[in-house]
Amino acid sequence: MSATSVHSVFVYGSLMADEVVQVLLKRVPRSSPAILNGYQRFSIKERIYPAIIPVENKQVPGKVLLELNDIELKVLDIFEDVEYGRHAVEISLAGSFEKLPAQTYVWNNKDDPDLFGDWDYEEWRQVHMEDFLKMAESFVEELEQPEPKSRVATYENFFEQDSRLVF
Repeated sequence: MSATSVHSVFVYGSLMADEVVQVLLKRVPRSSPAILNGYQRFSIKERIYPAIIPVENKQVPGKVLLELNDIELKVLDIFEDVEYGRHAVEISLAGSFEKLPAQTYVWNNKDDPDLFGDWDYEEWRQVHMEDFLKMAESFVEELEQPEPKSRVATYENFFEQDSRLVF
């Protein structure tokens, strides 16, 4: 696979944490605060990460990871697994009128009854990030196996061991 294409990816949940990105990509790419218009971020029942779906007149704060190569994009695709689809979107860089094309991961089931409320990044950092980092490390280890488990399976296996992490 070529690593020559350059991609921008809008992130709005656990991937806003440089620590998580470092585990997954083995580096922290350049980034910028950004806004995605026409979407809303939700908490997901029994998950500690969020989902976004298209919702008119709403917006999602996040950041854009810049200059990702094809291999790094593939790692994020595998990490986001079957729960999300990668979509082309247009984001606004925070504090400017500059718009930028980017990719983002949208929850596949827009009518999912498990979506509720709003997801709070700062609360996630304080309460769940340390455990999420351990799960991400397990995921990266799995990627190196001949028949790796999916991220969803890695997540469920990891957090099943610690019931306090399930809402």
